[in-house]
Amino acid sequence: MVAIIDYGMGNLRSVQKALERVGGRTRIVSTKNGLSRADKIVLPGVGAFGDAMKELTRLRLVEPIKKAIDEGKIFLGLCLGLQLLFDESEESRGVKGLGILKGKVKRFDFKGRGSRLKVQGLKVPHMGWNNIVQSSELGVRSSKILKGVPDGAYMYFVHSYYAEPMDKSVILTTTGYGINFVSGICKGNIYAFQFHPEKSQKAGLKILSNFVRL
Repeated sequence: MVAIIDYGMGNLRSVQKALERVGGRTRIVSTKNGLSRADKIVLPGVGAFGDAMKELTRLRLVEPIKKAIDEGKIFLGLCLGLQLLFDESEESRGVKGLGILKGKVKRFDFKGRGSRLKVQGLKVPHMGWNNIVQSSELGVRSSKILKGVPDGAYMYFVHSYYAEPMDKSVILTTTGYGINFVSGICKGNIYAFQFHPEKSQKAGLKILSNFVRL
């Protein structure tokens, strides 16, 4: 059974429908008992980093999520669900993330004072279709979740922030938008994507199908 975590900030129904379309048996959960009964866990997310951590903390789900991952349950983070895996975010300074992966979430800044990214014509948020480039370093691990997904496949993005992992070996895919940012990660039983596979048509559904069958 795939547990989809409900903390009040996820596009739950579209994720649930997409998983069920590819053969997944799902349940929306908001308690540690719901997580303990699951074989796989999905953490979706739309909204602000700080608000999400506040709700996960209020629901007492932070430690159960970490425990489930430590126990080897297969985890999939989507959009904000990827960012929450890291230590902190520029979106909500002073708020600690799950800290499962070391690194920081940064904001696209193409024209602000002191910007490192001097790119004209790019808007924030990054919204719409863009392609993903698969890392050649992950080998067999990446083939499990990306099996049958062409390199360069287009996915649907809506975000203003991107993760910078300290450990570059966890990078599964990258995408170009002013910079080459991390659009997918993989570490052991952890998978996460910055894009929305549930909105990414055939290629996105293939990723979800692979996840269900892991």
